[in-house]
Amino acid sequence: MTSLILAVALQTTTPTETPGTGPAELVDFWPFAVRLGWFLLGFLVIAVLGLYVLEPAISRIVRRRNRNNATIQEAVSRYVRLFVAVVAVLVGAGIAGYVRLLTDSAIVIAAITLAIGVAGQAVIGSLISGFVLVMDPEFNVGDYVEWADGEGTVRSITFRVTRVQTPNGELLTVPNTVLTGQTVTNPYGHGRYRVVERVSVAYEADVGETFRHLEAAATGLDGVSDAPEPDVYVEELGSDAVVVRVHYWIENPQRADIFDVRSAFARAVKSRLDGAGITISPPSKRDLEGRIEVADAA
Repeated sequence: MTSLILAVALQTTTPTETPGTGPAELVDFWPFAVRLGWFLLGFLVIAVLGLYVLEPAISRIVRRRNRNNATIQEAVSRYVRLFVAVVAVLVGAGIAGYVRLLTDSAIVIAAITLAIGVAGQAVIGSLISGFVLVMDPEFNVGDYVEWADGEGTVRSITFRVTRVQTPNGELLTVPNTVLTGQTVTNPYGHGRYRVVERVSVAYEADVGETFRHLEAAATGLDGVSDAPEPDVYVEELGSDAVVVRVHYWIENPQRADIFDVRSAFARAVKSRLDGAGITISPPSKRDLEGRIEVADAA
């Protein structure tokens, strides 16, 4: 009986071992640390080679063949960096032995499939749209574009969005799918741009003299093309004035140049027609009929 009590007492007073960071735990953690080290080594080797050797070499080739196309240069550099990151992750996972784990795990495969299904439509659509914009020779960084919801100068084209600076100085972030899904106008994208101006003159003015002054005002402006020459037409016989239409062309236009030329044309027309005594935009004339009655003050 005494021996039984002693055995029970020894059992109750013996401390139980608690989990810690002893040699056994370090031995169990070592394979994971080795795998992680191999993954980081493979990732860093590919990343360094890709970012400091492959990407600069490809960028030099692209710049040499597309000296005046900043859109292609920026986009190719960005896509190469993305490709290098993906390859670095795959190589690191392959060296560390994680590829079989990823491919054999049904849960991982299901999660990846679900993520692609949910986000793929928007993300992949934006990536494809960005690639389409980059490869479009008529859509480049520095172009002035107009679409249904706005207008401005293209500043950069990324994987997902295009950044456009508005005439007010605001920077818009426009999804690439918006620009590829609707009509985009590049009004100054070609070497010659036609400007159409309308001038209303009084019926009493000499139309032939008006034509000569308008042609001379457009011909003498800096930036206006000599060929084709400016043209002047009578567009409409309005109720109060004759509407004259003037066409002239600008070589290699930019948006700021267009505004400068149109402002200079308006000043030249005002000066010439005022000097010739030709009335611009005469006031409207209306015939009034009626009767006025004056009440007797007394």
